[in-house]
Amino acid sequence: MIALLLEMFSYTFLVRAVIVGLLVSLCASLLGVSLVLKRYSMIGDGLSHVGFGTLAIATAMNAAPLTVSIPLVVAAAFLLLRISENSRIKGDAAIALISSGSLAVGVMVISLTTGMNTDVCNYLFGSILAMSKGDVTLSLILSAMVLTLFILFYNKIFAVTFDESFARATGVHTGIYNMLIAILTAITIVLGMRMMGAMLISSLIIFPALSAMRICKRFKTVTISAALVSVFCFFTGVVLSYLFAIPTGASVVIINILVFFLLWGLNIFCIRGSRLLFLKGES
Repeated sequence: MIALLLEMFSYTFLVRAVIVGLLVSLCASLLGVSLVLKRYSMIGDGLSHVGFGTLAIATAMNAAPLTVSIPLVVAAAFLLLRISENSRIKGDAAIALISSGSLAVGVMVISLTTGMNTDVCNYLFGSILAMSKGDVTLSLILSAMVLTLFILFYNKIFAVTFDESFARATGVHTGIYNMLIAILTAITIVLGMRMMGAMLISSLIIFPALSAMRICKRFKTVTISAALVSVFCFFTGVVLSYLFAIPTGASVVIINILVFFLLWGLNIFCIRGSRLLFLKGES
């Protein structure tokens, strides 16, 4: 195993991919717990489609993809919350409206621009070869910002996640913290799209949180467990991708699915075991 890891990390592109992937997985899992509990987890899928459209436009204009995409996806997150809060278009309908429109724009740009199909397909399905040194530097900076903001405002995010009405009544500016979660999610989505692809990046938000909720009940333990599950699944997926020459994004998602069902089965087994012990004690 050690020899395998040494062989893997002898490739510079794999080192870059692992560094960025672990940071993105960690950020996505932390934000995913709040998004899943607020029943807003599909925002990741919607913003990834927006990211695909903006990356297609940036590539067509020969501009720096992340520099263009990040502010536009953040703006889309802001718009998405505004539409949901202040109009008759709510939740999943607002996400579908923005995501399908953005995906259509991206596809149209691809069809009208020659010589860019391969690059944009990497954004759509992910490519471990797509990470550059600039991407790593930007990812390190933005991931540090996401983690710092999450830690600093952990208590507020906790309050807004579980009881937004009570938090608002106690003087918490819930709109600001909802926007903070959306902005951090948008940044994380864009950073992870290069490797996971627009079609798969939302899995990093949803699966670790759902897996952690199978075995943990408290918000803090769920958050920590989700982070550990996400990091483990990503690293395992990268190793399997290297060993069997399979797509990295798909490998990570499949490992997340297997872990989810494993923990779900473990949870059912523990519940049934505790019931049997209780019945034996009563008899």
